[in-house]
Amino acid sequence: MKKRTDPLPPKLARRAHALGDRLRKARLRRKLASELVAKRIRVSRSTLSRLENGDPSVSLATVLRLLSVYGLDPDIEVLAADDEVGRRLQDADLRTPQRAPRRTGSSEPHDG
Repeated sequence: MKKRTDPLPPKLARRAHALGDRLRKARLRRKLASELVAKRIRVSRSTLSRLENGDPSVSLATVLRLLSVYGLDPDIEVLAADDEVGRRLQDADLRTPQRAPRRTGSSEPHDG
């Protein structure tokens, strides 16, 4: 039985579709047939078609193999490399260490 994937919110669905479209264009620019690409990434032609149509149920492993075939796998390194929002949240949570309370007097007796 096929696993069911929850639908994406509209904004993410548009992004998935746009990614699929870019991957299709990458294949076409390289003048590669879908049958050949599907064979190289070890999936059926229909799975490749689903990926190129932005189907979010296609596995991440399949996407990574496809990027590798196209020579685009180094681009993965830039994804979320600079997490500006996460860093701001982290910095806001950092607390300035509190100073020790001032001593009001010396606890040692004075010689004098």
